[in-house]
Amino acid sequence: MSVQNNTVVSLIVHKLVKEPHGPASIELRDAVVAINPSSQRLIDHLHKLYSERPGKGYGKFENDENNFPMRRYVRQHFLDKEIDFLYLSRLMMEHLQARATTEQLATGGYVLIAHVNNGATDFLLAAIVTEVIGTAITDGLEIVDSVHLDMNHLRVAGRIDLTAWQAAADRYISFLKGRGEVSNYFKLFLGCNDVLIALRETQKLVEGFEQFADAQNLEPSVRDNLFEQAFGYLDDLGRNNSPISLEAVANRLWPESPNALLEALTDESLELSDGFVPDRRAIKKLVKFKGTSKHWKIEFDRGALRCGDVQYDRENDTLILANIPKALRAELLAELDDG
Repeated sequence: MSVQNNTVVSLIVHKLVKEPHGPASIELRDAVVAINPSSQRLIDHLHKLYSERPGKGYGKFENDENNFPMRRYVRQHFLDKEIDFLYLSRLMMEHLQARATTEQLATGGYVLIAHVNNGATDFLLAAIVTEVIGTAITDGLEIVDSVHLDMNHLRVAGRIDLTAWQAAADRYISFLKGRGEVSNYFKLFLGCNDVLIALRETQKLVEGFEQFADAQNLEPSVRDNLFEQAFGYLDDLGRNNSPISLEAVANRLWPESPNALLEALTDESLELSDGFVPDRRAIKKLVKFKGTSKHWKIEFDRGALRCGDVQYDRENDTLILANIPKALRAELLAELDDG
């Protein structure tokens, strides 16, 4: 999702006060933040960082609005118009406080909540950011400490695609998964059900590899090698029931420029989650082609196209098979000789 045409509709900043292993409390702002170039620039920067971060989970609202009330809050504001944005944010903060209290390792920070529109899509963005001390030089050329938001170490954030939600899409919530269980409470705060179907996630992963190879204009031999390496790596993960890390995949399979592959696999149009166990059935497409018609069924390795054992005639839309096995040849001849 591009951030260039984003318009901040509403923005609020509250504060979550929380130390590891301690209770959580909240400090609430009493009015929404004025939308000006500074606030617009802040949210543009935050959204760009969020969009580019790998390691997201995807899902939809839980059905249980009593234990996961975010869907009710969002509906009351965006659809029913029963509550304003300020009240929505306060309800969210009270729920965030309850969820953060249950997570021992959670820490506090400034909570940014923004309603953003990019022309075609409305979304609700929520993130917890902390402060960091930097250095600044004054007009008098003095060196002083400068406290600012530590945007580059964003660890807890999520986004609800309100337009996709109203269109009853399969997925419309995303969140940073991070490491361990620290971000799990934020997923629960969003009311996100991220139950994964490994087969579909693996199919999207294969699609990501294909899109990357096309975008990079890889030579056939390089493309085949990438797909073969990917198949072997993912097959091992699936056999050992090991969850996938997209960052590890990029470093392993495209070490000369891992960020290029990681960017392709984490493109938000794919909505590819991190942390699923690859389905070994779906990765066969990386190394094999297969098809079925009313009268035949065929499967062959990708390498067969390169060595000439399988040839595709574009003009006549036919497959030509070479080096037929002796047993199959004998059966075919016997059938034809019998008339």
